[in-house]
Amino acid sequence: MQLVIEKMLTDFERGGMTRRQLALSLAALVTSAQAAPKQENLRAVTLNHVTVRVPDIHRTSQFYQEFFGMPLKQHSPNVHILGVGKSFFGIEQKGTAAGLDHYDFGIADFNADEVRAKLRERGLRLSDSTSRESFKFYDPDGFHVQVNATDYVGHVS
Repeated sequence: MQLVIEKMLTDFERGGMTRRQLALSLAALVTSAQAAPKQENLRAVTLNHVTVRVPDIHRTSQFYQEFFGMPLKQHSPNVHILGVGKSFFGIEQKGTAAGLDHYDFGIADFNADEVRAKLRERGLRLSDSTSRESFKFYDPDGFHVQVNATDYVGHVS
């Protein structure tokens, strides 16, 4: 758009366009920009959290609290949530093998129905089909991914 405006100004300055024509052209440009279709792709704007699964939640939680200075924000017998700025690091006690459980992206202008429709169009499997605030799906490589509104402050599940 900047190039179009610069060309209009150059035409005006060289006498190829009157002041009235410039004003009408700029008004038309602004009107068309406002009427442009909404962005089709989702836009992840935050990494809300990452959650790992571990065999010994207390050992892992203590390490991250001591080594990185992450405060314990919430906890239950099987889940610890450690603060990391405005995000958090989730630790869940599950099974015997340590690994990634899931990661969570905050999505600009989040609309659960639209996101689900786009995921289904790609043939991806949803692990939750009812939540309006946050839900998980499996990406093409099988990673468990959670998405939600950028202001969502839910908990690890």
